[in-house]
Amino acid sequence: MSITIIVEGKNDRSRLRRVLVPEVEILCTFGTLNTLKLESLRQQVGDGEVYLYLDNDSSGKKIRSVLRDAFPDADHIYTRRGYAGVEGTPDEYNITQLEKAGLEDFIIYPEPLPF
Repeated sequence: MSITIIVEGKNDRSRLRRVLVPEVEILCTFGTLNTLKLESLRQQVGDGEVYLYLDNDSSGKKIRSVLRDAFPDADHIYTRRGYAGVEGTPDEYNITQLEKAGLEDFIIYPEPLPF
């Protein structure tokens, strides 16, 4: 089964791409959600698992609300209030949130620092 994470923009996707294997598809809404865009997202996701990881601001919450209706079975991942969106969330926190969502098999963990 395929795994797809939907984010708002390309910077969010770039941030997550650093910590996820290439097999996980990361799709962007680019901030706009009309009927055509929603249908395109639905087609790209197909029957796979969907995760919504959107900014914790007013536009992110609006997009999450629309996507929640379009993907009622989606799992939700949240960034902490105070971070500058998903793109401004530290890798360590993103990894923690992805683990909480059960995606640890798809995470690229950073090499431990030598002591």
